[in-house]
Amino acid sequence: MFIFAPFASLRLCGESSQLSSRTNARERRRPGPLCYHRQLDFSRLPALLNVDLHCHSTASDGLLPAAEVVRRAGANAVDMLALTDHDDLSGLASARSVADELAMRFINGVEISIEWGGLQVHLLGFAFAADDVPLNAGLAAIRSGRVTRARRMGAELEKIGIGGCFDGAMRHAENPNLISRSHFARHLVDIGVCRDVRSVFESYIVPGRPGYVDHQWATLEQALAWIHGAGGIAAVAHPGRYKLSRPELRRFLDEFKGLGGEAIEVVSGSHSADKVALFGRLASEYGFLASCGSDFHGPGESYIDLGKLAPLPAGLEPIWEAF
Repeated sequence: MFIFAPFASLRLCGESSQLSSRTNARERRRPGPLCYHRQLDFSRLPALLNVDLHCHSTASDGLLPAAEVVRRAGANAVDMLALTDHDDLSGLASARSVADELAMRFINGVEISIEWGGLQVHLLGFAFAADDVPLNAGLAAIRSGRVTRARRMGAELEKIGIGGCFDGAMRHAENPNLISRSHFARHLVDIGVCRDVRSVFESYIVPGRPGYVDHQWATLEQALAWIHGAGGIAAVAHPGRYKLSRPELRRFLDEFKGLGGEAIEVVSGSHSADKVALFGRLASEYGFLASCGSDFHGPGESYIDLGKLAPLPAGLEPIWEAF
């Protein structure tokens, strides 16, 4: 059941009813998205916050510098934010500085690339010590092969008649050590090969397509050890995006939980309402904490803007209660 007036103007994904220095900004906010849940527990509303625990900056494959990501989140009345750049922590200090200016709670975050069952899967790490030596060394090891992989991707694309892709992608990468498929996608859009980034991924740079190249990522066990060793909490990022059968997904979640994984991203910018319901049920079944994040990369290139998420399904334990 969708909620129409007078309840449509309530933002249920998470805003605090507590008065703050940003009350005026909240009053100017446009109504949030309609809730897709069949039942609403209105007793939870006063405790809800506007939380976004998954976004990217130019430290990896985002379009905005870390400070600007935080300012955009502040303009969208986000109460709690985690910056989760791919395999890199260099944006955290500037992001935290701006968050402090805005009286926004900031959580150290990272998105770690791992390989499981022949697939690339992403884990989110939260609330860790950013100066932890093993964590930083592990992330550096992952980053070290990215330029080599990018050169191989450029060579594969040249084989099908699309030349100059490595140099073009590098022009989009503010941090060249973090060159990624997103940078290739932006270049291919620039030269008119595809109409948008999503189309590039579908046609050229996912497994089975001509521009995709395998890379040796971290293992699940390694990534969890780095996160936990730094005092953090681990979550599976956007589980609805992986091409896993239901039995494969359960095997992955069993292994993740068995190695100490604590959480799953239930609400993601790329999750449909059906996916949210599915991963909400799995979170309850496995006893996982529930996370939510837009996976914001930049204006015009993301599924959803910062802080514009639908709510977590009722009855789940939010991950931020463990921070």
